[in-house]
Formats: sequence, structure tokens, C-alpha cells
Amino acid sequence: MLIIKALVTAVVVMAISELGKRSTLAGALLASLPLTSLLALMWLYRDTGSAMQAADLARGIFWLVLPSLAFFLVFPAVVRAGYGFWPAMGVGAFATVAAYSVMLWLDRAFNLRWFG
Repeated sequence: MLIIKALVTAVVVMAISELGKRSTLAGALLASLPLTSLLALMWLYRDTGSAMQAADLARGIFWLVLPSLAFFLVFPAVVRAGYGFWPAMGVGAFATVAAYSVMLWLDRAFNLRWFG
């Protein structure tokens, strides 16, 4: 089953990459769909039989999607500022880690229990 999970997930990522070569809009649309999250929820439910665990995972995904959006703002801004792909990836990744840190700090500081 683990091999099937890996293959299905790899096919989704490959499809996004291939589609993105032909149309950035179509690639972005496919990538923006929560396919990975849906697959993870289905695999989790199949493996555990627990709808509650799947629901907790879905709630955590929602709250962590928000800080992950920092990457999609910072990366193109750094590229447009004249930096190369890899430096922009690094800065975008750093911005994302910083945004995740803020989200996790808020969750703990205010006992919000966004993540179970």
C-alpha cells in the first residue's frame, strides 16, 4: 500500500509539472487544488478508520495553508527584483518558515488549539 501511495502522489506532482510547461495557468490551477491534502486525508482514514483523525488533520491543514501562502508572495517578488531562481526559492522558503513560526507561536501563546 505504501508503494501505491507514493506512486499516486508522484503522478500528481508530475502532472502538475508537465501541465505547467504547457500552461502556467493550468499548472497553477492543478497545483492549487488540495489534491495532496485530499489524498492524505483518504490515506489516513483508510489506514486508521478514524474520521476524527482526518478531521483534525484537515483543520491543521487549513491553518497551516495560511502561512504557506507567504512563499507565493515572496518568491515572485524576489525573482521580479532581479534575483535568480535559487536565491528566490531560499528567501521564499525562509519567509514561509518565519510565517509558520508566527502561526505556531500564536497557537501556543493564546492556547487556540488550531492543531489538535
